[in-house]
Amino acid sequence: MEQTIEQKLKALFDLQTIHTKIDKIRQIRGELPMEVADLEDDVAGLETRIQKIKNELDDLEDDIVTRKNLIRDAQANIKKYETQLNEVKNNREYDAISKEIEIQGLDIQVSEKKIREFGFEISSKTQIYEKALADLEGRKNDLDAKKAELGTITAETEKEESELNAQAEKAIPTIEERLLIAYNRLRKNAKNGLAVVTIQRDSCSGCFNQIPPQRQSDIRQRKKIIVCEHCGRILVDEQMGVEEEQTA
Repeated sequence: MEQTIEQKLKALFDLQTIHTKIDKIRQIRGELPMEVADLEDDVAGLETRIQKIKNELDDLEDDIVTRKNLIRDAQANIKKYETQLNEVKNNREYDAISKEIEIQGLDIQVSEKKIREFGFEISSKTQIYEKALADLEGRKNDLDAKKAELGTITAETEKEESELNAQAEKAIPTIEERLLIAYNRLRKNAKNGLAVVTIQRDSCSGCFNQIPPQRQSDIRQRKKIIVCEHCGRILVDEQMGVEEEQTA
């Protein structure tokens, strides 16, 4: 059976009323879900950074161990070459062994220099690592607090929102497709999510611009769908809002 214009307007207004209640519940939660998501990103980023610094510190420690082993090997070689010096038979052999001792000594100096550099880098990175750990602890505490706050608000409103979503799902099929498309477009573009609004004090309650008396009269007759000339919202008379409150 074809709906009358009044029935179509009532169906749209009923859906708007349900969505407005859902919007208010979500406003209560406010920015908390976004804040929780941002803090989760911060925690994940810090954990990745901390692991990266930890790996770099481990690599530097390994480099120091490698250099110490090189020093130990070079010192052992020097001792071996010094013993061989006592057994040389000519100047050529003496010079060759002396040159090896000199090379091993230079290798020791290079390794000692590298160890000092690695130590300085470890000290610097350790400070960064400790600060990142402190930052992580702070972010985790903030995250736990925000999650608890969000959990409390969600628990208080979850049942009501679920019931309202069910009502909206039930109401949507009662609205013809072209009107539903227009309704959804208006809701998406409106900051307050209002696509269907009443007349209040001779004005559109969506944009607060005045509505001419003749247009108000047409709206009250509920014989055609009329939109606000200024904001494009679908207009219904104030009595429909009163009727909605009485049946709520």
